[in-house]
Amino acid sequence: MSDADQGMVDEFLEEIDLVVFAFGALLTVGVIAAFFINQSAVTDTIGDVYGWVVEYLNWALLVIVFLIVLFLLFLIVGPWGKIKMGDEDPEYSFFSFFAMLYSAGFAAGVVFWGPTEALFYYDNPSPLFGVEGGTAEAIPIAIQQTLFHWALPQLAVFTIMGLAIGYFAYNYENVPLRVSSALTPILGKENLDGPAAKVVDILAVFATIGGVATSLGFIGSQFIAGLSYQWGIDLGNVGILIVVTTMTLLFTISMVLGVDKGIRRLSNFNMILFVALMLATFILGPTLFLLLLGSQAMGGMIADFTSMSLYTGTGSDGGTGWMNSWTVFYWAWALSWSPFAGLFIARISKGRTVREVAFTGIGATSAATIPWFTFVGGTALRYHHNGTADFSSVIANNTPEISGFILFEAFPLGTVFMIAFMILVTTFFITSADSSTLAVSMMTTGGKANPSTINRVFWGVVLGLTAAILMIIGGSDGTSALQNAVIITGAPFAFVCFLAMCSLIKDFSSSYGRVLLQDETVLIGSGTKTEPEPESPGPGGPVESDDD
Repeated sequence: MSDADQGMVDEFLEEIDLVVFAFGALLTVGVIAAFFINQSAVTDTIGDVYGWVVEYLNWALLVIVFLIVLFLLFLIVGPWGKIKMGDEDPEYSFFSFFAMLYSAGFAAGVVFWGPTEALFYYDNPSPLFGVEGGTAEAIPIAIQQTLFHWALPQLAVFTIMGLAIGYFAYNYENVPLRVSSALTPILGKENLDGPAAKVVDILAVFATIGGVATSLGFIGSQFIAGLSYQWGIDLGNVGILIVVTTMTLLFTISMVLGVDKGIRRLSNFNMILFVALMLATFILGPTLFLLLLGSQAMGGMIADFTSMSLYTGTGSDGGTGWMNSWTVFYWAWALSWSPFAGLFIARISKGRTVREVAFTGIGATSAATIPWFTFVGGTALRYHHNGTADFSSVIANNTPEISGFILFEAFPLGTVFMIAFMILVTTFFITSADSSTLAVSMMTTGGKANPSTINRVFWGVVLGLTAAILMIIGGSDGTSALQNAVIITGAPFAFVCFLAMCSLIKDFSSSYGRVLLQDETVLIGSGTKTEPEPESPGPGGPVESDDD
């Protein structure tokens, strides 16, 4: 072994947090191994726990996510927004900051579900609205529901963790850049290496690997479905391994290049291609219809935001089941991503204000997400409703990975659009895997901003292999089983996110002044010591002294 190689190994061994690294790796590898040993037993166990979570904790997830959205909206317009994260200037331009934040993982799901999700709501609308599925009335409701699921709430979960981790890491001395740092005021700065902090960080590693690998499995399956749909190429299990291995190699190269040369440049390319494909869909699709549809869906989402956020299905036939299958699932999945996304947001947010991060996290990203789902999803709905394209098999067989190819096949130069769509899928796969691997590496080093190459490559390989395994065993419900497992790990992070929000409120109130109550107000107990009242000079009023 050369001196350089030995130096890399020494750096890796010195930087890792042995407890978090070992437990995170063992949990991840253990779950995958358990699938091969006794897949049905694991699937049944995970399903039982999942059923308990959605039955007893669904209301908590809805309420917590709603409160986080309100708090972030307040940070954008309120006085705490001017608080800065660290004393330095921002490291990246606003466009690069936004592109990296958007491409860090969320956009991969946007690309996957953009052409297809509204189709499922069109076929089976939320019971909240009392609209019959498959009708013209269900079209704007379907887009409204999609915008609700993919705009503010999911983004808010990522942003609150990024704000909390970044604020305490950059504004407190000796607070590392890791997930447990979001709870610094609650755990205590001196306890960030204690058992409670370790548990949070271990769960963060497990949730991140499971959540991201499941998502990357979806994106990989979309790429392979495109090859099969357009050119009839059936890769089989060996082909799946080859495709995922190639993608893993690409994101590993990007990851080793670092944030500046790798993630930033690829994220900028992603956003350009993303916007170009979205605008082309808008121009070539039913343009006027999309403008009318988007306006109505946006107005409906704003008007119904509170009722949609807190809808539990109580009193409606099938309402709770629908809500658990969609809204609770999405919130829990987003929460399982919150450790990775929050840590990455914190990593690139140094020098920015709280208002900038909150606005970019839920405002600017929603501004990109809403047109995509309106134009791409709206065009798919229109084409399906009037018979221009047939998505019946997608709805009946629950095969969302082929929707984009059915949609773009109906366009002029459809093959060009499908190739562009596959490139977009691939690059978002790479940036999602890239940034998530960086985040996991940071988690397992105790918060080091630039982990060693060996650490990054190790977690990159684990992530790629996990995604490949999920795609291979997905036909036997492997993917749905791990999705349920991700929801199980995501549910505890609802409370971590809530405590992170409370930590920010506590610190901002004590350091920068209260907003609702004056600083002298005591919440519990006696406000001031009782002072003896001065003796009254009598009904004649105070007596003035003749002395000068």
